[in-house]
Amino acid sequence: MSSEPLNNQDYCHVLNDIALLLELKGEENPFRIRAYLHASKMLSRIPWKLAGATEEQVKEIEGVGESIAKKIAELTRTGHLKFYEELCKELPLDILTLLNIPGLGVRKVRILYERLGVTSATSLEKVCREGKLINIPGFGKKASRKLLQSLEDMHRNAEKFLAAQVLPLAVELVEELERLSEVSLAAYAGSLRRGKEIVRDIDLVVARKTSSSRVLSFFILHPLIESVLAKGTTRCTVRLRGGIPCDLRVVTEEEYPFALAYFTGSREHNVRLRSLALRDGWSLNEYGFSPRKERIRKQVTPKVDDEADIYQALGLQFIPPELREDHGEFSAAAAKSIPSLVEMKNLKGIFHCHTIDSDGCDSLASMATAGMKLGFQYLGISDHSKSLVRGNGLNEKAIMEQRRTISQLNASYENFHLFSGIECDILKDGGLDFSDEVLASLDYTIASVHTSFSLPAAVMTRRIIRALSNPYVTVLGHLTGRLLLKRLPYRVDIPAVIEAAASTGTWIELNANPNRLDMECSWWPLASEKRVKCVINPDAHSARNIQDVSFGVRSARRGGLTTRDVVNCLTFSEITSALRAKRREASQ
Repeated sequence: MSSEPLNNQDYCHVLNDIALLLELKGEENPFRIRAYLHASKMLSRIPWKLAGATEEQVKEIEGVGESIAKKIAELTRTGHLKFYEELCKELPLDILTLLNIPGLGVRKVRILYERLGVTSATSLEKVCREGKLINIPGFGKKASRKLLQSLEDMHRNAEKFLAAQVLPLAVELVEELERLSEVSLAAYAGSLRRGKEIVRDIDLVVARKTSSSRVLSFFILHPLIESVLAKGTTRCTVRLRGGIPCDLRVVTEEEYPFALAYFTGSREHNVRLRSLALRDGWSLNEYGFSPRKERIRKQVTPKVDDEADIYQALGLQFIPPELREDHGEFSAAAAKSIPSLVEMKNLKGIFHCHTIDSDGCDSLASMATAGMKLGFQYLGISDHSKSLVRGNGLNEKAIMEQRRTISQLNASYENFHLFSGIECDILKDGGLDFSDEVLASLDYTIASVHTSFSLPAAVMTRRIIRALSNPYVTVLGHLTGRLLLKRLPYRVDIPAVIEAAASTGTWIELNANPNRLDMECSWWPLASEKRVKCVINPDAHSARNIQDVSFGVRSARRGGLTTRDVVNCLTFSEITSALRAKRREASQ
């Protein structure tokens, strides 16, 4: 274990690792394994710090029994857990990394370990290349090729991180830097500020009031920092826990707007910005404007207090960070035609939430409470349909029971409403998992692909378009099925699907789960042009996950979307009318 103070995530990781190690060992009691997994899940949702809790307080957490509470207390008291360390001696801990490889579950990893001694990605690659998987039950030549592809993808993505993994660290560091008396302003910049789904590092920019030295000294001693890679008088580079590189740059208050703009990027955007400055007789860099020598007598340095002043000095409308990719934003800024982009506060509700009725963690009532806390007027429940067995999908009877429960809950709410929906599987032939009669009884339907990802592009496209032709389909869920840094999107003709959605009046989901962010932001301008509405959904499997909708808003802004484009910016009465209109069309 680390010598640093434990955070809640550390406890969750230990309990999760114990469950996996027990399963890999062939633990005969499945309830014991589930207890550790469930406790890990429940601990991940508590809002207070476990490290400061007593054993009795831990016992009060749902899903944490006396045995696990004692282990948590031991971890808190000593920073170690004897039971965990003994398990790790019996099995190499690196073996758990194999479970991150698509196509490998606990059963297959155990077979690889027992039959071939595979304990890591390196040894797995070796046995694949040597053809040793061909005669192993459950594998074969095709599986070996797929595993090699997955390993190659892992190597390619080794130094990339999901924004959701990085953003909380960046926010924490910024907030703590802002508390220093020597700091007047602080922000994260780079691709994280531009709202990209995947980033390589964190860029921090700080405006100092006095000397840079105390700011840097404070920063390098922060508990989040694993190692210091370089340190100068105004800059340092560190590696955070989890292996994430981070740069801190300390500038004067006058330099801050220029540094923030420069280090936000992108590189292509900065090149265009500097060329416009040169056109007007200025040199522009991370420190400010300076007149070109041949025109120095004619120049009056523009007054710049913030980033917007930089763009204004060049005759441009302010360009939001999410649009700074040199993809047409300069023409729009010159014409003063950049619209107000959608914001989190504009959302009035969401439509993709799972409960304990399928594969979610929380009840209908808990999900509703979480939605109300975010200020939503409505929330849509869309558990999985029956064919998704691994997602504990609902059958027809379960859907009707859930509808009755939703009606009872709605009778008790004021100024809030639960919509009854389903995430209905799109079958291999493009048919749907339920009859029109069942779908007609619900408020809405999200149609999603969860199986048969390897179809040819033309076949997959026909499959999805056939599903959209069903008049009871309201939303197309996670269009390409991608899992960032884990699974590539399946092959599909996205423009053809957008055209079909426009023809049928189907909304397309921007799935805000930070592992998906699908449909990808570059396609939203086309969808907007075709008047296809976006619905930003968290694909929440717990009450806590509802907040993931904020990552969808970041992606929507990168796609240039406004409140007019995003259907869940509509009020409850407006969205009710929109849903009923779709149902009326279906019944005609």
